Amino acid sequence: MVEDELEVSVPANKERRSSRLSSSDEEENAHKVKSTIQSAVSSKSPPPAHLTSNPTIIPRAREMGLDPQKVHVMQAAFFRVPEEEAAIKATTQPMSRKTLYMSSALNRKHSRDSEGEGIRAESRQRASFAQDIQPTPYRPSRKYARVESSESAVTGNEACFVDAGLAMGRSFRVGWGPGGTLVHLGELCGPHTKLKTSANSSVIKKSVVPLVAGSLDEASELSLKLLSHHLKNTRIEPDADDVPCARPYRTLSFSSFLTQFPPTDHTFEANLFRLGHALFDAIPLRLPESTSVDIRSRVDLLRRKAALSRWLKAAVASSVDAQLRDDPSTDWAGMVFTLLTGYQIEKACETAMDGGNFKIASLISQTPGDADFRQDLQNQLQVWRDERADMHIGENIRKIYSLLGGNVHLLPGSKGSGLEQCRDINVAEDLDWRRAFGLHLWFGEPMDASIVDAFRSYDNAWKPSTSGVSPPIPSHLERPVRDQSRPSWKAPPYPAPDGLYSLIKLFADPACSLSTILVPWSFCASPADYSLPWHLYIILSRCLRIRDFADRAPPPQSGSDEDIDGAQVEGHSPSADLLANNYATQLEQAGMVQEAAFVLLHIEGPAGRRKAIKELLTRFAASLDDWTVRGLVGSLKIPMAWLNEAKAIHALYSGDVFEAYELYLAAGLYVAAHDLAVQELAPDAVIRQDLTLLKELFSRFHSHRVDTWDKGGEVFLDYVHAMTRLPELREHFAEHNTVPDAAEATELEDLARRVPQLIGILPDVLRDRSDPRHNAALAEMSANLTHQLDQVKPLALQPSQIRAAGVNESTRLRNIQTSAYEKFLRSVAVA
Repeated sequence: MVEDELEVSVPANKERRSSRLSSSDEEENAHKVKSTIQSAVSSKSPPPAHLTSNPTIIPRAREMGLDPQKVHVMQAAFFRVPEEEAAIKATTQPMSRKTLYMSSALNRKHSRDSEGEGIRAESRQRASFAQDIQPTPYRPSRKYARVESSESAVTGNEACFVDAGLAMGRSFRVGWGPGGTLVHLGELCGPHTKLKTSANSSVIKKSVVPLVAGSLDEASELSLKLLSHHLKNTRIEPDADDVPCARPYRTLSFSSFLTQFPPTDHTFEANLFRLGHALFDAIPLRLPESTSVDIRSRVDLLRRKAALSRWLKAAVASSVDAQLRDDPSTDWAGMVFTLLTGYQIEKACETAMDGGNFKIASLISQTPGDADFRQDLQNQLQVWRDERADMHIGENIRKIYSLLGGNVHLLPGSKGSGLEQCRDINVAEDLDWRRAFGLHLWFGEPMDASIVDAFRSYDNAWKPSTSGVSPPIPSHLERPVRDQSRPSWKAPPYPAPDGLYSLIKLFADPACSLSTILVPWSFCASPADYSLPWHLYIILSRCLRIRDFADRAPPPQSGSDEDIDGAQVEGHSPSADLLANNYATQLEQAGMVQEAAFVLLHIEGPAGRRKAIKELLTRFAASLDDWTVRGLVGSLKIPMAWLNEAKAIHALYSGDVFEAYELYLAAGLYVAAHDLAVQELAPDAVIRQDLTLLKELFSRFHSHRVDTWDKGGEVFLDYVHAMTRLPELREHFAEHNTVPDAAEATELEDLARRVPQLIGILPDVLRDRSDPRHNAALAEMSANLTHQLDQVKPLALQPSQIRAAGVNESTRLRNIQTSAYEKFLRSVAVA
C-alpha cells in the first residue's frame, strides 16, 4: 500500500488530547513495540497477508539463504512497516479535528474551478520519508461555474425567439452597432440605479446614443465646414498597397482654418483656432537675414507673447462686459479692477478719471511698468500695512495697487486687532481661469517674461486646493446649457481641463504629448465628440509637425516611403487610427457618408484603412445614390470595386441573388460570384431546364479561373455540353443510319467517360441536403445525364455508379432495362 493513501479514522466521541504526551506514555508505547517484535520472533505462524503481498521480501531472503520470516521480523524491527507506523502515529499524535481527505482521482493536471473542480487535491511531494504529508483542506468551488453546452438548458432552444433571454442567454450582451446604435436587454442604467424591470426579458431593445452634445444639425454643419476646407488642402493618392490614402499639405494650419470663421464669431471653436494661430503658426519676423539666432529667438518670443495677449484680451472681453453689466452698483474702483482683469487699460484709465482719482489713472497708464515702478507700488502697500491704514482703504483699490505692483496672489492685510484688523485678499478670487491666467500673463510676471513663465506661475497657483484660484474648468461645465431635447452626460469626478488651457500647456511644456490633451471632455459636453481633437491632431502632428502621440512607433529602418514634402513617414500610431475611427462614427451617425470616408482615409495602416472604408460602404450600401458615388469615386479616389462589393453584400442580404452575382463580377470578386452562382443560381437554372442561362452564368469565368472551378462551374458547363451534344449525336446517327467516323467516335468516347464522372461529382457540388433546390437539381441532372447517355452508349454507365449518385428508382430501372437490352442485341449480333 502507498503511504499517501492511508486513512486514519478518528473516534468522534473522544475528546481532544493535549499537544504533547507525558514521558510515561512514551515508555509504554516503546514497551508495546518491543513486546510485539519478540512475539513475532518466537511465533512460527506465517507472516501476515499485507507482508507477503510485498514481492521483494521473501525472494530476496531466499537468494541470500536466510529464513524469510526472520528477515521480515528484522525488517519490522529496524524499518517500521506502514501499518505499524500509522498505528504508532495515531497513538502518539494528538487528536485533531476531522479533515476531509481527497481522493487522488480528483488530482488532474489541468483541472479548473470553473468546471466544478474546486475541491481538487494538488500534487504533493515530501522531502523525506520522515516527514508526513498533511491532508489538503477542503476548498469549496466558486459560486459561478461554467456549464458545459451539453448540460445547458439553452441547448436545442437557440432558435426560440419568443424568449430572447433564453435564446441568447449564453452569447448575447450589450453591443454597439452602426451610428451609435446600442442593442441591449432591459433598461440602460448606471451601476447604482434601481430598476423595477429585469434584464431577463424577451424584448430586445435598440437605442441610439447621441455622440454629440447640443443640436445634431449644428454639429454636422460645423464638421462639414471644417472637413470641406480640409479636403481642399489634402492630396489623395494610392499608397504602396494600392489603397487610397489622404495626405494633408503643410499649408493646412490654424490660420487657414480661421478663414472659415468670421471676425464676429466668438464661439469656442473660433477661439480655439485663434489660440492655435497665436501659439503655433509661423510669425513673420521681418528681420534682415544677417540677424543672429539669439535676436531672432528673442523677437519671436516677444511677438508670440503679444499675439497670445491679444487673443486672451479678446477671449475674456465678453465675460468682463457681462460682469460690468450684471452689477451696475459697483463703485468706480471695482469697475477699474474688472477692466484690468480683461487688460482693457484705456477704459480703466477713463473710468478712474471719471471717478475723480487721477493718480490711479496715471499709474494704470504706465502698465506694464518696469521693476522700479512695481517695487514702488509694493512699498506703498507695505507702508499701509505697517501703519495699519489698509483697513481704511477700499479692497478694490488695494487690488489695483497689488496688480500694478505685480502681486496676483494673496494680498496680506495688517495684523492689527479690533478696528485696525484688515483681512487678507485673494486678488484672483471669483475670476474664471482665463482672467486668472491673464493676471499672471499681464501683471504677475515681468514684461520680458515668456509665456512659459506665465503659464507655470498660474499652474502653481491653482493646483493647491486652498488657493482660491479657479482651475481650468471647461466652459461647458462653467456655464452648462440644459437642453431638454438632448440627453446630458454627467461630468466625471475629475474632469479634463479646458481645451484652451491644454493648448497653452502643449506650447509651454515640451514633454506634453497629444495623448494627454486630445480628450473630448476638454472641448465639448459630450465624451464621444472627437471632431475638434481630430482636427487638432492633423494640424499639430501631420502638418506643423509640432507634437505627436506617445504611442507612435519608430519608423522602419528600411522604409523608403516619403510624404508630400519629401520627409520620411513616421511609424504607426494606434491612437491616431482610433481617433479617426471615432470621428468617422460620429459623422456616420449624422448620415455624412462621404465625410466619414474622408476621415477614414487618414488611417495610417493600409489594411485597417481598407477594412474600415469597406465596412462603412457596406453599412450605407442602400443609400449610395449616383451623387454619393460620384463624390466617393471622384473626390476621394475610392475604387469603384469597393462600392460594387458593398452593393453586392446589400443585394444578397435583400434577397436579390442575381444582382449580387452581377455586382460581385463587376467588383472583380470572381470567387464570391462563382460560389454564389453554384450554390444559389445554378440549381434554379437546372430545375427550370434553362441550359442557356446555365451556360451564361459560368462562361464569364473562362479568363478568371477560381480554385474550386473543377468542382463548380466546370461541372455545370460539362453538363450543358453533354445535354446539348449527346442528343445531336443521337439524331445524327438516327437520321443517316451510319457508323460514327473517327472524330465522332472519339467525341463519343470522351462523353461516355466524362458523364459518369459528372454523375459521381454532382453530390459534392450540390452538397446542401437541407436545401430542397439542391436535392431537386441533383436528381434532375443525374436523371438527364443517365437518360441521354443510355440513348447513345447504354453500357457506359454501371448500375453501381447510378446507385452511388443517389438517383431515383425510375432512372435506375430505365438504366437497367437499357443496359440489358443493349447486351441482348450484342449477343444476337454475335450469334
